[in-house]
Amino acid sequence: MLRRRPLPPWLSHALRAQRAPVPWPAVVRGALAGGPLLLVAVVAGRPSAGVLLALGAMLAGVNDRPGARLAAVSRLGLPALAGAVGMVAGSALAGGGFAMVAAFVLLGLAGGAFSAVGPVASAAGTQLLVTAAVGAGMPLPETGWQRALLFAGGAGWLIVLRLVLPSPARRGTRLGYLYDGERAAVAAVYEAVAALLDATGGPGARGRRAALTTALDQAQDALRGGGAAARRLRAQYTAALPLAEAATALAWAGRPVPGRAGDGPRRLAAAVRTGAAPGPLPAPARADAGLRALDDALLGAAGVFDGGGTGGPPRRRATPAGVLRKAIGPAGREYGARVGLSFGAGAAVAQALQPVHGYWLPATAVFLVKPDLGPLASRVLCRAAGTVAGAALFAGLAALLPRPFGLVALVALCGALVPVATRHFAAQTAVITVLVLSLVMVGGEPQASWSRITETLLACGIVLIAGHLPWPGAQRGGGVRVRLAVARDAAHAYVRHVLAEEGGGDRAGRWALRREAYRTLAEARAAVELAAAELPVVARHSHGARRVTVVLERLVDTTTACAVHVDDTGRVPEQHAERIGVLLAELAA
Repeated sequence: MLRRRPLPPWLSHALRAQRAPVPWPAVVRGALAGGPLLLVAVVAGRPSAGVLLALGAMLAGVNDRPGARLAAVSRLGLPALAGAVGMVAGSALAGGGFAMVAAFVLLGLAGGAFSAVGPVASAAGTQLLVTAAVGAGMPLPETGWQRALLFAGGAGWLIVLRLVLPSPARRGTRLGYLYDGERAAVAAVYEAVAALLDATGGPGARGRRAALTTALDQAQDALRGGGAAARRLRAQYTAALPLAEAATALAWAGRPVPGRAGDGPRRLAAAVRTGAAPGPLPAPARADAGLRALDDALLGAAGVFDGGGTGGPPRRRATPAGVLRKAIGPAGREYGARVGLSFGAGAAVAQALQPVHGYWLPATAVFLVKPDLGPLASRVLCRAAGTVAGAALFAGLAALLPRPFGLVALVALCGALVPVATRHFAAQTAVITVLVLSLVMVGGEPQASWSRITETLLACGIVLIAGHLPWPGAQRGGGVRVRLAVARDAAHAYVRHVLAEEGGGDRAGRWALRREAYRTLAEARAAVELAAAELPVVARHSHGARRVTVVLERLVDTTTACAVHVDDTGRVPEQHAERIGVLLAELAA
């Protein structure tokens, strides 16, 4: 019997889709955003203004994710402001020929470099470049400042919907809806602690520990505001840190814990969601240091939930100096150069082929070059397939739907589908292709489905070349090496703190170092998995990186178990110190 050979990683990644429940609140917001704005503008006789309003709402909708409302203001608002700046810059460069191409290269360098700072900066850099291409290439009667205001107005309308529309009410809740995203994030931390305790001693413990890291990171990023409710949530988040530490130590030991150990964190999670008292918490057996630490952490959390805590650790705030260091660092320089090359080359080819409507090709290149959308080969395949499917679908619908109101309805439908389509890049591309083609036809351009396919394929070729070019002064796999180096430094700082005499005293400092170690380790693991799914010519430069992340994970877990024993006995256990030494030596080798 012939055995089926597994698909290569770069192809299997392109076929993989995320699984998640339908985000109905985001679907409703998407339906109420671009479509109604476009309808009002069409009725008022200003379809071009409606196109810009709907475009701003659409690009904001791409960044609309479940989570905290207050965090969504910056997550959606900062990219929208960058997009407005791009509109002004692009409008000023329209018809500039070689000067425009040169300016696009410089914009790509800057936008790409600052995209390396973080997810919000990445979205802002992308919108800056996309709107610059639209402003330079889409013929609209509005001036540059009018385009910018309309674009920002469309995004602002979605932000208003994000703040005003309530999420589905949870039965029994006694709290307002404003902090529902923050409550869900903090509750998810306690649920992740319970899941890790349930998995302790079994094969799923490692995955549950990684899920706990993700939950802690998401909650830390979500907590904002200075009101009493926000301070209480931060206190509840802080109370979860010793629970997470104890659960990690128990998972490291590898021995099953009593079945009731996860009941306490689950009751605390329910209390966070509803605002009700958690009630009596079951105390686990105090048979060893890990269980004693878990018991003490539950008692501390119970005090916080009874009103004993009013604050928590400060959020990680990015300083201007830190942002600049990331932007001009190795990752920022290399990514900025590739974005600048792709964006400039896309603009040059578009000028040569279609100088009047030459925005699709450079805008497509900007989306394709983004590494946070998956491996390069996967992005190219999905973008090409999605554009072909979307263009063919729109060609059929455009021949049947009445104009312009049938196209307006199509924009509203696609806006509702964008949050669902984010599960797969090809599906997202198809939906956005239909939406954008509807917008440009409402704005007065002719049906251009097939030319968009040609331009997309050209952009795919440009980005494939730019993405695989060897870069002067940069090592292949350099992005992975940078992530691993940051994770290694964070792990070393955590180890030094725990092994020092004062390591058992400054618990808040230790928790901060532990969070940083696990956060950077998760980022390094994600970078390694991304590199492994590239084409073989690129993936081979990151061989061995996964083993480094495994050693780092063992080192940080062992250090966490050691910290729990330091709290229990006041000294570093000899077996833990020896194990840490072995792992440090293995990491150095």
